[in-house]
Amino acid sequence: MSNLPIKSEEAGNWRNQTYLLGVIAGTVVGLAAAYFYNRSAEDDTIKNGLARPNRVQTGDLLGLALALLAIFRQVAELGRTPEDKRRRR
Repeated sequence: MSNLPIKSEEAGNWRNQTYLLGVIAGTVVGLAAAYFYNRSAEDDTIKNGLARPNRVQTGDLLGLALALLAIFRQVAELGRTPEDKRRRR
């Protein structure tokens, strides 16, 4: 990459593209997660003869939240240069 200054129009353009890509990726990942959750819950409900699926346990939600925080941190690290990544460790 070059070290030429970026015009303000170009700076806003890549930011908008990043937000748009994030919204699209988040929507796709969210839909896939909901599909797999519903599929698993339905299979479990049929297998156990229940009228509704069991409630999600609080500990499972906390574990998922911690995993999401780790993913957010990794995504944030993608924006750093290799030199900055080495310096932080």
